[in-house]
Amino acid sequence: MSTLVQEFNDYRTKMNEVILSKDNLVIKRLWNLDTNTYAEGALDVKTKEMLGLVASMVLRCDDCIKYHLGKCHELAINTEQMYEIFAVANIVGGTIVIPHTRRAAEYWEELQNN
Repeated sequence: MSTLVQEFNDYRTKMNEVILSKDNLVIKRLWNLDTNTYAEGALDVKTKEMLGLVASMVLRCDDCIKYHLGKCHELAINTEQMYEIFAVANIVGGTIVIPHTRRAAEYWEELQNN
């Protein structure tokens, strides 16, 4: 696994453990809603992850973008599909999304090379 991907995953895991160890009911409920939102339902998991990625790009959250890129990679979304996702995010979010697309493309390349 590349350093970029490993560092992100390690930091996310570490800090999630710290946050959840504080036993805050509101945070736990919110995170549970997030988990349940991306579960199989009327929409399949793959579609939900692609939607999550577009929303994350439009909202310009690099951590969320990396997370959803990782999930998309696990779900076998290919590079052609990924660049269509990037296109949707850019048309919806406008040119302000371009820097996030660059970082997303870099992270996607790292995922593909693992």
